[in-house]
Amino acid sequence: MDVGNGFLHPDRLFPADPATRSIARELYESVSALPIVSPHGHTEPAWFADDRPFEDAASLLVIPDHYLFRMLHSVGVKLDDLGVPRLDGKPVSSGRAIWRTFAAHYHLFRGTPSSLWVDHAMSAVLGCEEPLTPENADALYDHINAQLALPEFRPRALHKRFGIETIATTEGALDQLPHHRKMAEDGWIGRVRTTYRPDGVTDPDAVGFRENLVKLGELTGCDVASWDGLIDAHRKRRAYFRQFGATATDHGVPTAFTADLPHSDKQRLLDRAHRGTLEAGEAELFRGQMLTEMAGLSAEDGMVMQIHAGSRRNTDRELFQTRGPNMGADIPTPTDWVGGLSALLAKYGHAPGLRVLLFTLDETTYARELAPMAGHWPCLMIGPPWWFHDSPAGIRRYLDQVVETAGFANMAGFNDDTRALLSIPARHDVWRREVCGFLATLAAEHRISRKDAAIAAADLSYGNAKKAYKL
Repeated sequence: MDVGNGFLHPDRLFPADPATRSIARELYESVSALPIVSPHGHTEPAWFADDRPFEDAASLLVIPDHYLFRMLHSVGVKLDDLGVPRLDGKPVSSGRAIWRTFAAHYHLFRGTPSSLWVDHAMSAVLGCEEPLTPENADALYDHINAQLALPEFRPRALHKRFGIETIATTEGALDQLPHHRKMAEDGWIGRVRTTYRPDGVTDPDAVGFRENLVKLGELTGCDVASWDGLIDAHRKRRAYFRQFGATATDHGVPTAFTADLPHSDKQRLLDRAHRGTLEAGEAELFRGQMLTEMAGLSAEDGMVMQIHAGSRRNTDRELFQTRGPNMGADIPTPTDWVGGLSALLAKYGHAPGLRVLLFTLDETTYARELAPMAGHWPCLMIGPPWWFHDSPAGIRRYLDQVVETAGFANMAGFNDDTRALLSIPARHDVWRREVCGFLATLAAEHRISRKDAAIAAADLSYGNAKKAYKL
């Protein structure tokens, strides 16, 4: 990652003990320049397809980042004042006004990972010489905007500067992938790739689900009124996504529940889904069956399956109705991975080539369920800390709870899962520093050798993600 430190402390996040810190520093120096593999995230493909300059500091750093505006919303800052778009199209603040509002409240992020990411972006990437304050807000806004006008701050140039080997966006099953088609013409597929996320046609609780099923049938020419036709429609869409670099699918589900029903029961659920008469328990059964079906397709076509479970999404109904999904109102919920995945694993757990990556917001399951499961099932790997736990302390808890049972080999490395382009090197830097701090402690206690610590640091920073996502 070609970034400097600016006003950032070079030993940030390393252990306080001088001897251990020295080992961590040595390990970090061996991995800090490794390429970034960003195999799961939500950056806009249009950025890389069109390669246009970013508009201003606010549209780049504030508006796309729900980690930021959820905190500000929690203390009463209006989302209109932060430029968060409204579904009704009414005007919201823009540019300098957003930035001033953000600066006036930036103190709220003390001690949070958001401050690490923003400070890294401003200092190491954008060349700001001091942290953001209300007093310097205008000067930094003008400085950042001047930087963004330069060719080296366009999306493709930043992609190269950050050392991104590959980055994956995430698109729904009905997406025609126009931006990826454009990148295919430019030879950019591979550097940027898509990911197949079918939630809109696998979750009966998704907005417009019945209409989405009809569109899926029209798009593929399949009879989605029959169960076999529905699965074949997914098979065709997955093949289309693979033309644009996809090696993975993604499934955001409220629980890890899976099912393996007789064909007649699956057809009955689909009939009721088309009529809109599924009850809550039947909707969960439909989702669970679709997860198992997606695992079957992954065993067939080799695409890596990601399951993000345990998030109660869009819990602020008013916010959802006025701004749409993914506005920071998700809340972690308990997750039963052992019982939930039992049907899927019973059917496909030993399928050759199947790989399933598990992401949780329920940290209590790391040592109790996920590490023992990944330490046994050949198809399972544990994804890195996600959403609320993608933080220095969250990474430490994760490593401490999973390594002894699952080992390093059953961890999927790191993905940044972000919508904010400039936070990508920051998030990978935090991960690499925490990994090196963890390994330094093991080496200082002579639990592993320094040579093995260096190998593990490189695997967790780079190699494991390539292996996990079949890149």
